[in-house]
Amino acid sequence: MSESVRVSPLERVSAAEAAAWHQVVAASISHDLPGVPAPDPGQVHARLTGPALGSRRLAWLATGADGVPVGIAGLRVFTSPGQDHLAELELHVHPAHRHRGAGSRLLSAVVAACRTENRRSLVTAAADAGPGQAFGERRGFHRVLTLDHLVLRLDDLPGAGLPRTAATAPPGYRPAAWTGTVPDDLADAFAQAKNAMNDMPMGEMDYGRVAWDGDRVRAMAKVIADRGDTLLTTAAVHDDGTLAGYTEILLPQGSGPRAQQYDTAVVPAHRGHGLGRWVKTAMAHRLRTEHPDVVEIETDNAADNTHMLAVNHQLGYRPYRRTHELQLDIPAN
Repeated sequence: MSESVRVSPLERVSAAEAAAWHQVVAASISHDLPGVPAPDPGQVHARLTGPALGSRRLAWLATGADGVPVGIAGLRVFTSPGQDHLAELELHVHPAHRHRGAGSRLLSAVVAACRTENRRSLVTAAADAGPGQAFGERRGFHRVLTLDHLVLRLDDLPGAGLPRTAATAPPGYRPAAWTGTVPDDLADAFAQAKNAMNDMPMGEMDYGRVAWDGDRVRAMAKVIADRGDTLLTTAAVHDDGTLAGYTEILLPQGSGPRAQQYDTAVVPAHRGHGLGRWVKTAMAHRLRTEHPDVVEIETDNAADNTHMLAVNHQLGYRPYRRTHELQLDIPAN
């Protein structure tokens, strides 16, 4: 069955449009992913109206004949060198209005925009065996990466006190920690460590590479702060001043007791010393001390990233759900 659907680009997202967007996303997530917290209205508004790092956003709202919002599509168009071939899709249709053409019309608008922007690859995330995966695969998307999501309950951490592995860094290293923007004296070293993320497993995804420098890590922290989120970083610094490894945690505004894992990386020359496990353990105990309202951390790892999955299982993370990255290859005009 089809219904009259109007797909409109959103130039400058108003408060009413952000509220309509949130209404669709919250209903979609509640229906498809019970137990997964949906973003709150403030988070949605901040992401739609605030700047993004190394990218810009396009957005569309689908409404029915009565003006009721029935679907949304967001497109993140990457602009940094090394990723300027790529765009990322978010698409939701309200469960009460599915199988009536809204999703297909939204996707058509997105693909047309990708052609205009000279994008060759469009990627999106979909829950394993969920409606988004089936929708994408029927329209030419193919699976390029599988992600295992895990959750750590902080009250499951071993011992009542701070284990020695978290209290002191491995020999030859010292701990560093900050909230928000990296301290100036560590900015360049932190940027070099961020570049270690370029060798993380990405399956067959046409993801490209990101080049980090001091200005980019500062800009990243500003984008996160401007949208109302809090970024925590715990790192291991070698005696020679190299920032050898780090982990980042995001505390989304208004998101309640669950924190989100961002990057964890160890510079290749410093691997094999247990730094990944150490920084993640230290971060978990930092959360318990500084943010006692946070009770769990969600992370995701590529299914073939056996090393980091093993580290997370050792720390007490438990399987939660599985998602896939899907990719649509867009021929040149």
